[in-house]
Amino acid sequence: MVIDSSNTFTFGEFREWFYYKAFVFSNASTGGYIVVLIHKPLNQISVARKGDDKWTWLPPDNCYSNCVYKDDLLYAVSGGEIRVFDLSGPIPAAKIIMKSKIEWWNGSSYITEAPHGGDLLHTHRSTGDINYDAEADPKASVWHTEKIEVYKIDVAEETVAEINCLNDHVLFLGHNQSLCLHANEYPPLKANHAYFTDDTKFSERYKNNCCNIGVLNEGNSDREDLVSPQHWSSWPTPIWITPNLVQL
Repeated sequence: MVIDSSNTFTFGEFREWFYYKAFVFSNASTGGYIVVLIHKPLNQISVARKGDDKWTWLPPDNCYSNCVYKDDLLYAVSGGEIRVFDLSGPIPAAKIIMKSKIEWWNGSSYITEAPHGGDLLHTHRSTGDINYDAEADPKASVWHTEKIEVYKIDVAEETVAEINCLNDHVLFLGHNQSLCLHANEYPPLKANHAYFTDDTKFSERYKNNCCNIGVLNEGNSDREDLVSPQHWSSWPTPIWITPNLVQL
């Protein structure tokens, strides 16, 4: 698809521009795995299963920001909308399961699964510039996370309900796959907190801006830094690394 034929990229520039997010999910029904790629133009989705010799482009849509795979179904977030793709057959089938109440335009949306086959959670993260000045140089902007809202998804009823407390759960949000963990299984982590890193296309254009990394208390919205002082280099965007504890 050609958006603007006047745009010309080197291979290095194209690599930075074209790929937005990539996910690897285990496929319990086949014992294999599935790779999901959110890519340009317009943040569309393509998938590949173990053994595939090409990518499968899912039905046209755009502005996807995050996804999760469960029971042969791929749940993808596009702003405040959640779509589900049935990947069990040769031709993926898609439908909209709900339009969320989340006002999503001033932040990022995520979808994740609670531990041990738990609920699906739709999370919205609001961000803002603490030194906002319409006439200032954008390179001087310092973005921070203002609020994180969490909603439980009822897939059968196609509804969402806001959750005011994560209880003993912990969220990890950022530019890679979002996670929800039990704090009692990982003692260093703080229950009812969300850990976050940068997750914005803004950082692609202003690579030396201050990072947006920290921990937010879901009980009172207090924030604390994970890195102090914050790094003044937002490129590449920081990601969370999940080690395989079995192999340590």
